Amino acid sequence: MAVTKEFRRNRIKQRIRKVVHGEATSPRLSVFRSNKGIYVQLIDDVSGKTLIAASSADKGIAGTKGNKIDQAKLVGKAIAEKATKAGISTVRFDRNGYLYHGRVKSLAEGAREAGLKF
Repeated sequence: MAVTKEFRRNRIKQRIRKVVHGEATSPRLSVFRSNKGIYVQLIDDVSGKTLIAASSADKGIAGTKGNKIDQAKLVGKAIAEKATKAGISTVRFDRNGYLYHGRVKSLAEGAREAGLKF
């Protein structure tokens, strides 16, 4: 049986989720990457709730020019700004089975530049 990309990503995702666990004080920063956009959430795994979310489809980001890597950096900065307003300074990064490369890396760098620690 051939291993598909989706199956491989799910195995990697399970391996990551064994270690990365979000709490109210330091939530899990979960990244989802589609062909058109990038989405990020701060999740409290104890209560099972999404605290804050941002995406490339948001009003301030969707109209900007640039490639998808530039958009990902803006999404990282947006989530960091929302998190600091909510009083969250540290998070646990969950790359969700994607390689730490390209858009995922750019999002993480944008969030770090805007003040999140992980």
